Amino acid sequence: MKTAARGLALLAERGETLAVAESLTGGLVAAELTSVPGASESFRGSVTAYATTLKRDVLGVDGTLLAERGAVDPEVARQMAAGVRQLLGAGWGIATTGVAGPEPQDGQPVGTVYVAVAGPDGAGKVAALRLNGDRADIRRESVRSVLELLSGELHENARTQDTEQNGGT
Repeated sequence: MKTAARGLALLAERGETLAVAESLTGGLVAAELTSVPGASESFRGSVTAYATTLKRDVLGVDGTLLAERGAVDPEVARQMAAGVRQLLGAGWGIATTGVAGPEPQDGQPVGTVYVAVAGPDGAGKVAALRLNGDRADIRRESVRSVLELLSGELHENARTQDTEQNGGT
């Protein structure tokens, strides 16, 4: 089963929803999700915040953080995921930010990517990626990585809930 289909199936089983914030992937994560039949059951929508000002003004990423570190930063990815989750009223948010090339950005080399997930309990996770290949390869691997991160967090969240419901055993 494709990663997008697996994540959407887990969300649908639990009656939960997903929102996406994208920068370097430019809508590819949303396209991957909406290629799955029945995606509308769980997928709320996405924001492609390619411009740094949109990360701040639409997604609520801290302006001082952006000014000091630039858009290619793990905390920016975390805030993007949390921001889109809140903005679109979803239980889960995922985000991508990074440098697909051909030139470095914000002092970061091509292939530097951060993907993040924010869950309903306020917990989240950020993964730092160092990707090789051309622009298309980097963007494609970023999509796969953020969807894998989501699936992993959904599984972890389900295990935690099962443990809590069974008295911590």
